[in-house]
Order: sequence, then structure tokens, then C-alpha cells
Amino acid sequence: MAKQTTITVETDSLLILRGRSARRGWCPRCEAEVETIAMEDTRVITNLRRPELEEWLNSEELQRLHAADGSAVTCLNALLARVQKTKTS
Repeated sequence: MAKQTTITVETDSLLILRGRSARRGWCPRCEAEVETIAMEDTRVITNLRRPELEEWLNSEELQRLHAADGSAVTCLNALLARVQKTKTS
């Protein structure tokens, strides 16, 4: 009779993002002032192409927000939560 061994490996990761143009803004979904990221910079975190990002935005898990200068941004907390959800699926 063969003996079976099961090994479980758990990992944690920490992602720290810093930029010269860090912006804060109000996120209605989080109901708080949050760090935001420009839409054109989201690929650094997600590796998504524009159509895939649009799909995420249309899923209501992310929101397209507008910075004071009118540029499109999204909530960094929501983006990271969506990325984490994708990794665990």
C-alpha cells in the first residue's frame, strides 16, 4: 500500500504603488476618499488590453471616475480587489 503525502503551499504578496502623479478622489462605491489611478496606467497592474478593461468597467466592479482635471481614473482599491478576485478564480 503506497503512502500519500499532501503538501499545501500558501503565499502572500504585497504590491506597493507609488507615483509622482498620485491622485486622491472620492469613490462612490467605497464611499471614501481613495487613491486613484489613471485609466492608461491600469495595464501596469492588470496586464489587460483596453477591451478587457472596458469589460471590467461594464461589470460594475470598477467605476470610471473623473479627476479634477477631467482625466479618466479608477479607484485603486476596487482595481486591486478585482485583480485579486481574478487570481483566485
